[in-house]
Amino acid sequence: MAQTPPRRSAYRWFLDMPTRWGDQDSQGHVNNAAYYFYFDTLVARFLHGLGRLGAGERAETFVVVETLCRHHAPAFFPDVLSGGLRVARIGQSSIRYEIGLFRPGQETACAEGHFIHVQVDAATQARPLPVAPELREALAPLMAPDAGRV
Repeated sequence: MAQTPPRRSAYRWFLDMPTRWGDQDSQGHVNNAAYYFYFDTLVARFLHGLGRLGAGERAETFVVVETLCRHHAPAFFPDVLSGGLRVARIGQSSIRYEIGLFRPGQETACAEGHFIHVQVDAATQARPLPVAPELREALAPLMAPDAGRV
């Protein structure tokens, strides 16, 4: 049985993301693989805005260890999707982001998913590092009590 799509109000931070002509598939809607690009872009833009993302600039970086996308309705070019972001959990070295993508004028997500980052040593990308206190503090406003359903 299909789950009910989440509403905009479930998310804490938003970014508008235009679809691209090349995101479409042969059926005329945004291809399922493009949604992962939107998820990655949303999280990267948020972290970049905090100064936590930039090649060669920091001793730590993030690697994706898990991602999931659940589709509820198609999106189309030239939609400008509104990507909503919230944080479901901050572990010792990991962060679980949850994402909802919304078509213009829609209150329920056309797609939702999660994205789990592990913070690692930038040089080796192998050794997990603890999530820094200042990052935990910056993520606190994105924590959602109803998160963790995706």
